[in-house]
Amino acid sequence: MVSIRAKIKSRLEKFLEVDTSGYRRAILCIFIKVKKATIDELHEMLTSNYNVSRNTVASMVGYIHSKLGILRAHKESYKTPMVYLLREEYIDLLMKIVSSSKTPAEFSV
Repeated sequence: MVSIRAKIKSRLEKFLEVDTSGYRRAILCIFIKVKKATIDELHEMLTSNYNVSRNTVASMVGYIHSKLGILRAHKESYKTPMVYLLREEYIDLLMKIVSSSKTPAEFSV
């Protein structure tokens, strides 16, 4: 039986395999650095280096949260934005995978 950690590693590798623009790797690097962020904060950080829409950022974060399982989502109240937190148990795995391949200089680990 394959462990959850091995499944997440495989999914992360596939997620980064198709990253032609560098957005995906940059978002993961930002999460490694800041540990938690909202969609608006991530969009602001990414637009300094990439021409990316807020919807694209929201879509990628939603995919990372739901399919990869390395993020935790938290919302204080219905009026506040969703805050995504990187799960502590996957930081080492994420750092290893992101640093093993080419990373953008602006967001390197």
